[in-house]
Amino acid sequence: MRFAVLLSGGLDSVVNLKCAVDEGTVEMAVTFDYGQAAAENELYAAKECARRFGVDQTVVDLGDYWGLLPEPMRNAAKAAKYDSRLGSDSGKLLREAWIPNRNGVFVNIAAAFAESRGADAVVIGLNREEAEVFPDNSERFLKRVNDALKVSTLSGVKAVSFTTHLSKREIVRLGIEKQAPLDIIYSCYKGSADRRMCGECQSCVRLKLALKAEGYEGLNPRFVR
Repeated sequence: MRFAVLLSGGLDSVVNLKCAVDEGTVEMAVTFDYGQAAAENELYAAKECARRFGVDQTVVDLGDYWGLLPEPMRNAAKAAKYDSRLGSDSGKLLREAWIPNRNGVFVNIAAAFAESRGADAVVIGLNREEAEVFPDNSERFLKRVNDALKVSTLSGVKAVSFTTHLSKREIVRLGIEKQAPLDIIYSCYKGSADRRMCGECQSCVRLKLALKAEGYEGLNPRFVR
C-alpha cells in the first residue's frame, strides 16, 4: 500500500510511521502547526524522523485553530501535572487537552493530500489507552471517519492505524521491535527552548510509565527528569 502518514513527532505517530515504512511505501508525512505550545519541538522531532526515513514532509499551518485550544495547550505554563497514582478523572483530562475536531480535521486534510499523491491510506497514531479519555483516539472514530472518506474522496482513501488496539506500553514494545527512532520523539504538551519534555503533563507521564514498564526508562534523553 501507499501511505500518507500523520506525523506529530510523538510516540504513536513515529511508531506508526515505521510500521507504514515496513508495510508499504510512504508517499509523504503530514505535520500540523495549530498554535500548540509544543509546536516548535514537535515540528523538530517530526522533521528529524521524516529525514531519517527519507520521507517527504509537508507542514500545514492551522494558525487560526489557536483560539480553539484549551489554555493548557496554548500556554505551556498552564499544563497541569499528572499523577497516575491518583487515578484518572477522564473529564478533567479531556477538558485540559481537548481540541475540537482536531483528529477529524487532520485526517481529512491528510486524505486530500493522499488522494493527490495517489496514496491508498492515511495513517494516524491512535491507541487504546488514550481512547478511554479522548473519543477521537478510538476504533469507533476510525470507523466513522472511513464511512465519510468513502464519499469525500474519489479514490476511496482509507484511514488506518497500526496501534488502535494497543496501550502505550505495547506501542513502546512495538516500536522497540521495529527499531523505530524512539530516542527523538517529543510527547509533551509543553514547549521548551532546549527541546526537553517536562516529564509531568499527562502525555509525558504516559510515555514515561510505558518506557519504564518495558525497561527502557532512559531511552529518550529529552525528559527533564
